[in-house]
Amino acid sequence: MKTSDSRHKGIHKTSDIGILGGTFDPIHLGHLNPAKALLNWLGLDQLVLMPAAIPPHKAGTSASAQQRVQMVKLACEQEKVFHCDERELKRQTTSYTLDTLLEIKKEHPHQRIFFVIGMDSLFSFTKWHKWQQILTLCHLVVNSRPGYELADMPTETQQLLAGHQVSDVSELKKSLAGNIILAPESRWDISSSQIRQQLQSNQDCQHLLPSPVLAYIRQHNLYR
Repeated sequence: MKTSDSRHKGIHKTSDIGILGGTFDPIHLGHLNPAKALLNWLGLDQLVLMPAAIPPHKAGTSASAQQRVQMVKLACEQEKVFHCDERELKRQTTSYTLDTLLEIKKEHPHQRIFFVIGMDSLFSFTKWHKWQQILTLCHLVVNSRPGYELADMPTETQQLLAGHQVSDVSELKKSLAGNIILAPESRWDISSSQIRQQLQSNQDCQHLLPSPVLAYIRQHNLYR
């Protein structure tokens, strides 16, 4: 029988924690390879992959929540530096990032949390639920995304960066929370929607997906 702590199994008790959330519909190498590069750059030895409940601003997913979780777990079995955390999908109420971070901070009060977001999320961060409190719990690590140029940044985001941005990882680690850093640009420009389209039209995606994830997709006839 699984204990109530099974969802947190694998999170180390002594090292800093990196968290990457996403709908992961499906999870692919455009998530995983940049994540491994981030681990090295931040000096972390683990990254928590957190399948998200569907945000209000997004349409529904193609795969079910359980299927998305299973694909993340299969990817984690391939790469031991990744761990799957299902807590956001287990909530019966609206799942806010703040609630997730409060839970993790309570479980790991002395560890830094590096919360990884995309540039698109940074542009809207000042509209997030209680965003000021989020910054008291973690550092934000921002992945660049095509189509989001710093020159187009909203005024509120410019002001946010003026107060919180640091330029190198050593500066980031001088405090437990409150900083924002822009990660080096990834060469992996792949989206889940692109992969879903290719799968739907029977194009070869084995170079874009971990092999167990592709096998699972085929077994369950997803994205057809």
